Amino acid sequence: MPGTYRVGVIGCGFFAPNHLNSWNELGVEIAAVCDLDESKAKAAAERFKAARWFTDAATMLHEARPDFVDIITTMPSHRPLVALCARERLPVIVQKPFAPTYADCVAMVDTCKAAGVALMVHENFRFQAPLRRVREVLDRGVIGTPLWCRISFRTGYDIKTGQPYLFNEERFIVLDLGIHVLDIARFYLGEADSVFARHQRVDPRVKGEDMATIMLGHKNGATSIVDFTYESRKQPDLFPQTLVTIEGTKGAIDLGPGFQLGVTANGKLTVENAASPLRSWTSEPWHVAQDSVYHTQAHWLARLSEGREPETSGADNLKTYALAEAAYGSAATGQAVKPVES
Repeated sequence: MPGTYRVGVIGCGFFAPNHLNSWNELGVEIAAVCDLDESKAKAAAERFKAARWFTDAATMLHEARPDFVDIITTMPSHRPLVALCARERLPVIVQKPFAPTYADCVAMVDTCKAAGVALMVHENFRFQAPLRRVREVLDRGVIGTPLWCRISFRTGYDIKTGQPYLFNEERFIVLDLGIHVLDIARFYLGEADSVFARHQRVDPRVKGEDMATIMLGHKNGATSIVDFTYESRKQPDLFPQTLVTIEGTKGAIDLGPGFQLGVTANGKLTVENAASPLRSWTSEPWHVAQDSVYHTQAHWLARLSEGREPETSGADNLKTYALAEAAYGSAATGQAVKPVES
């Protein structure tokens, strides 16, 4: 696929502007956008200079002929849409959560593998500048061997009004937000072979859990605790910041409020600001998430050009999804659960 890439975007809802702004900044031609809601498709095409708009995904793929597809829809539609792209031999990047069930995730990975096309999950927390910086410090080895980690995302920010379908999700925050935090635990400490979880439902309007605390036992002997909620009452609200503490044999890393990154090594503390930069189309406090979308998609383009598997490929995300499934199993039984291995 020489020259400028052409993307077909499926889904023009709440989060789509971040994808579309990123494609524009990356120099990708938006060949077409598609949404079941005609007004949303038209508005997105006009705002983001898409060549065409559609309300049917199959028609868009046949007529617009993009080089790859970006799926930004809710998870029940992911499997059929990924299968559609695979039949057309089109590489595909799909928003998280990957799918409603682990079996659906496996099916999508197998379908794309059989078709010989790349599949990436838009796991953008991996590409947040502050969280990426933590990994860079870990890789330098200055804190020694990591032993213990806590990753926390606690907010009372109203995430549901803009995405009203969330009220009816029976499996809510673990798949909506926790999947990100669980992935970061893997990113920092490697694979886990034990999951113990407690879930809570605070908002009576939602069907699923909106608060969770999960302990992971990692294969290398380290322990991590991930906790997250949409029902925090603490002020100031740090949305959408993720807080991280990692303790190692020689030091520690602490990503705190305001993206202040403290590193203790050789008995000395150094502090830096690890905040994401503002782009022409980003704004506080969303900029940390918006900037990560840009870097997620830049990574996709680089790997597509190189013919290499993306860091957050469908196959890789199976390991993260398995942790979420294990968390649900543990919360239901009160017992630690061993995650399925892909």
